[in-house]
Amino acid sequence: MPNKKYEEVRNLSNEDLDQQIVDSKLKLQRLSFNHIISPLEDTNVLRETRKQIARLKTELRKRELTINA
Repeated sequence: MPNKKYEEVRNLSNEDLDQQIVDSKLKLQRLSFNHIISPLEDTNVLRETRKQIARLKTELRKRELTINA
């Protein structure tokens, strides 16, 4: 069964992928700073955000390799 989160990423355009990467990085930075100042209740948010950035970058790179091949 395919991963639902990855299916959502696959349906985005390249511009949307770029924007999502920027937004996710900003979110991760904000969460990290907040976690340093006062601990987050759910620290898994940091992990999930990093994974989401990796999913987005992986899909973007896959598309780049497909175009260049």
